[in-house]
Amino acid sequence: MKACLLLAVFNAAMIPSMYFAHAWLFDAQGHFIHTDFVNVWAAGKLALDGHPAQAWDWGIHKQVQVAMLGQDYVGDYAWHYPPPFLFVAMLLAHFSYATGLVGWAAASFVPYMAMMRAVVGQRFGLLVGAGFPVVLANTMAGQNGFLTAALLGGTLILLPARPILAGICLGLLSYKPQYGLLFPLALIAASQWRAFASAAVTTAVLALVSWIAFGTESWQAFFHWMPMFSQAFFTEGRATFFKLQSVFGLVRTFGGNEQLAWTFQWMMSGAVLAGIVMLWRSRAEYALKAAALPTGTLLLTPYLFLYDMMVLAIPVGLLLRIGLAEGFRRGELAALACAVALLIAFPFFEMPLGLGSSLIVASLIVRRILNPSAEERFVPGEIVAHG
Repeated sequence: MKACLLLAVFNAAMIPSMYFAHAWLFDAQGHFIHTDFVNVWAAGKLALDGHPAQAWDWGIHKQVQVAMLGQDYVGDYAWHYPPPFLFVAMLLAHFSYATGLVGWAAASFVPYMAMMRAVVGQRFGLLVGAGFPVVLANTMAGQNGFLTAALLGGTLILLPARPILAGICLGLLSYKPQYGLLFPLALIAASQWRAFASAAVTTAVLALVSWIAFGTESWQAFFHWMPMFSQAFFTEGRATFFKLQSVFGLVRTFGGNEQLAWTFQWMMSGAVLAGIVMLWRSRAEYALKAAALPTGTLLLTPYLFLYDMMVLAIPVGLLLRIGLAEGFRRGELAALACAVALLIAFPFFEMPLGLGSSLIVASLIVRRILNPSAEERFVPGEIVAHG
């Protein structure tokens, strides 16, 4: 508990510290500091101006960003989300860049924290959520990690008792297409047909509404520019390979060619797919199934940045929930601490350390699945007392 409190205080203190040090939002000259959020704001501005399809055009999109920032920058913050996410971007573009970024981080943090409280099953979950290391990175960048984690966690929390609402949460996550493979397969394996149908209908409705609002040209632009995004990230490494927290990113970081990286990634993905389907068809404890699904999702996709690692807070919270109820096994808390430490260390090393965190959490889940009756060790009294 003390470690989570310390991390939460650190996250809370660093946000204003970065602002007053002119390292976030505004520089020393009073200019906006460019972050990932600039692509959301610029896409929303183009949509508000009646040119939504231009959001996927790298050149035009960057012109809007530079005009808003008042200065140029090296590189690109390209827009690569499906058209439905333009609704969020449009809402945020009604505000200034700084106000939109802060408002987006704050608004999406609320459902994330509610989800973590429910996942852990006690107030201690609020500390776990606030202290998760990626909170700071996601806030600074104005990224969507809070919303992604909230929707994934919400899906898993609601699934046993309210499958239709769970499916709606999953359908709303369709702005992250790379997350759209493993969850449907798990639902099919578990015969969760109501959740599956609800997710499919929600996704279809979002696509239809966005088509009505933004036109066929937006969907055409999305699919037209996708090969360029793939070329930029996976072949050219414009975002630098070490930022990809995946097996693909690891191989490329250490000099492996693209074919080798894809080979290892497909091997990992195949193992994850097979494992998740078998697990969700089994009679294993639901909490372990739920923990395995977001962890497997992180291991499945090659396109994974640090802010996406917010999703790892879900299985961490579920493992803590199981440990608090049944007792922690030898080395379990130490392993979770190592997973957290790797995320903290990432900014200091040009390596995809987030992959290590995912693998550690995955190993803890597998350990409990394969040996469910092992003797438990202890339940930390300080957490129980404050639960």
